Amino acid sequence: MCGRFTQRLSWRELHELMSLIGPAQNLRPRYNVAPAQTVAAVRAGPEGRTLSMLRWGLIPAWAKEPNIGYKLINARSETAHEKPSFRAAFKARRCLIPADGFYEWARAPKGKPKQPWLFQMQGGGGFAFAGLWESWKVREGLALAGSLAELEPGDTLETCTILTTQANETVAPIHPRMPVILPPEAYAPWLAGEAVPLAPYPADAMTAHPVSTLVNKPANDDERCVEAVGRGIRTIDLESMF
Repeated sequence: MCGRFTQRLSWRELHELMSLIGPAQNLRPRYNVAPAQTVAAVRAGPEGRTLSMLRWGLIPAWAKEPNIGYKLINARSETAHEKPSFRAAFKARRCLIPADGFYEWARAPKGKPKQPWLFQMQGGGGFAFAGLWESWKVREGLALAGSLAELEPGDTLETCTILTTQANETVAPIHPRMPVILPPEAYAPWLAGEAVPLAPYPADAMTAHPVSTLVNKPANDDERCVEAVGRGIRTIDLESMF
């Protein structure tokens, strides 16, 4: 799965990476993006690709209430085209979710916290997850709380999910699944609804290093989350950690 990631890219970097149109946006760096938070996503429009802010955790249009979104932060790429929660979006509402890193947690000895790891590209830089988005309308008589408390009946909430696939050799020692990272040549066909290979990203193009357990709390969203607490390595030997 993918339960946390980073969006530290500036508007200029996103513009170059995604060939965006539209006015520049003032984007703050995100070091610990968590479910139910707003994330930057790229969608295709009649005139080109635009940047939108979507809530992470897909809420299907038919959902009676929004809490289902917490269970739908990820969609398995192998079955998303046929699952009731995702199939409509897979066919007609695709997006790219820019990122420059994502976290996974390694198993730990009993009684100890799991060790978080940050996965990035060799040499750094941005990339894009394959995503789906949906539009959900608030129903009459529905009482909402928290970050959704200001929504009223009839208001529309746009949400998204990140597709996952089998982990590559860099991620597999930590977790059996990883987000689908699309190569730049797949951006256009993916957004157009065409068939695109949703395979694991090449392992030798990625790096990994352990980070502080500060990332466990969504409230922690600063440079400390991405700092290495051990030696950054591509091939992970879990036995040497314990």
